[in-house]
Amino acid sequence: MKGCEPVALGSLPGSAIFQYRDTAVLSVAAVDAPRVVTSEEIDGQLLGAYEQAGMRPGMLEQLAGITERRWWPEDVTFADAAAMAGAKALAEAGVDPAAVGLLIDTSVCRERLEPSASVDVHRQLGLSTACMNFDLSNACLGFMSGMQLAATMLDAGQIDYALIVDGEGSRYTQQRTIERLNATSPTREEILENFATFTLGSGGAAMVLGRASAHPEGHRFIGGVSRAATEHNLLCLGDLEGMRTDSRALLEAAVELAVGTWADAATTFDWTDLDLYVIHQVSKVHTEAITRALHIDPDRVPQTFPTRGNIGPASIPFTLALSSEGLVPGNRVAAMGIGSGLNSAVIEIEW
Repeated sequence: MKGCEPVALGSLPGSAIFQYRDTAVLSVAAVDAPRVVTSEEIDGQLLGAYEQAGMRPGMLEQLAGITERRWWPEDVTFADAAAMAGAKALAEAGVDPAAVGLLIDTSVCRERLEPSASVDVHRQLGLSTACMNFDLSNACLGFMSGMQLAATMLDAGQIDYALIVDGEGSRYTQQRTIERLNATSPTREEILENFATFTLGSGGAAMVLGRASAHPEGHRFIGGVSRAATEHNLLCLGDLEGMRTDSRALLEAAVELAVGTWADAATTFDWTDLDLYVIHQVSKVHTEAITRALHIDPDRVPQTFPTRGNIGPASIPFTLALSSEGLVPGNRVAAMGIGSGLNSAVIEIEW
């Protein structure tokens, strides 16, 4: 089909290079949850557990570099957050909801196993009955996986517009984890195992993709690379009740995977001097390790984790949306993500 670029395997097993010819980002939007929750506030609620384990508060700020995150009100669902972001993205793109041919909800957080969260978002946005909609789950890499799939369908001529949405919320999970730790006599190891739970944040993000040939004002989706390292599938396990992580092993494996993915990309792309590197927002330690390993200028890496925490798959589009005002036509942007499991991807967008 015209415009569709076949996927070529990367230089190593488990990696793939992909390129696109007729896909553009028409808008990317972020929606903030309203309730600010400081790390000092969370530490205060965990003082008893810290004392039992012989620990002092302050790790969230000192080690992770997260001073605050946000919570949604209890009556706002994950689908509500995704729909709010989707409505904003459609308005900014100037695209009629009736013209959207594909809706993908990439949220990690969900209230139930079925139906899909996408049907709620589809209903709230009033999308066409002809709009294909479904959920796509790939941990924190989900949004980028949605971008890849949508671009493939756009290049194939199957749709004119795609809307990718994500709505995440950390309130319930963090409250349940605080209750659980305070109800027991946790060891230092148990608190550290649950540490990543308190780095999570809440927010919504969405992106509208369309055909570049019909939208010369759009931001060209160039392509990228993906790679898997699923031998690390048990390093981070989570649900709405909590998240347990081997943080040190996860960081080491993530950096190793990032380096391998970057090396694979070098066979096709030159990403040594891009204008912006939008990295999945995890923590201060993670960001410093990735930029150091890939020899990226830290000044070109925008950060939202200090005040939003890790918003899961929403973090990359959320950070891109907040940084987009400083971009000018011709700027080159890399969106870089790693999802628990582990899977990784880097996508280049020409602004």
